[in-house]
Amino acid sequence: MNNQFSHCFAICAYKESPHIEECIKSLKAQSIPARVILCTSTPNEYLNALAKKHDIPLFVRQGESGLAPDWNFALQTADADFVTIAHQDDIYEEHYLERMQDYARQSGDPIILFTDYGELRGEDKVHSNKLLDTKRKINAALKRRAFWGSRFIRKRSLALGCAICCPSVCLHKKKLPEFRFDSSFSCDLDWDAWSRLAKETGDFVYIPEILMHHRIHTQSETTRLLTNGVRFKEDLIILERYWPKPLARLILGKYKESAKSNEGGL
Repeated sequence: MNNQFSHCFAICAYKESPHIEECIKSLKAQSIPARVILCTSTPNEYLNALAKKHDIPLFVRQGESGLAPDWNFALQTADADFVTIAHQDDIYEEHYLERMQDYARQSGDPIILFTDYGELRGEDKVHSNKLLDTKRKINAALKRRAFWGSRFIRKRSLALGCAICCPSVCLHKKKLPEFRFDSSFSCDLDWDAWSRLAKETGDFVYIPEILMHHRIHTQSETTRLLTNGVRFKEDLIILERYWPKPLARLILGKYKESAKSNEGGL
């Protein structure tokens, strides 16, 4: 891989999140210089003012808002070889980008790079609970560099659930310029994406360090999708790619148990 590490953080901004400035500040505070852009399908004066205040470009997508089209717009708009689609309510630790650069060079042929993570619950950073610990167990095999390129290991990991934290993921856009998130999914578009990318030649690079924090709150899209049942319908679609239908439904039952307090399943 070229020694130059070309990267961009593309923040997907929706309406007027009270947490987005904290996200911006965490990206501007990276230990190495970071390129940051704002992308939105809901333009407003609040976002205009933040973009101006922090001297970052703001790009507006025309059309109805939606996770897949918004993420695809952010991915396409980011002019870099590697792209992290940053979620507006989350924060990134100062060495996130530096570690992406280090591990990308170690790999030489990454498809995605992703990290361990913690949760933000109010003002508290949570680093261990049943969900987080389970995801670490699922990802454990990918700690070993020897397994980064193994399609078998990736498939086995993804068959147990989506343990890859979406906002922690750095996509190698240059390697797969035609990649797009699937708009037929409302919630599991990340799990679907990693499932498709797992078939490609190259590395799934797991960085077992907590390098970002994902915010959990009752107004989140995840909470809404859990409430109306969309999440579990989509979970079953993905699980049936890996398991016979009766076993997929049994695994789904375990997911429902884990989601009772909006920990989001796997």
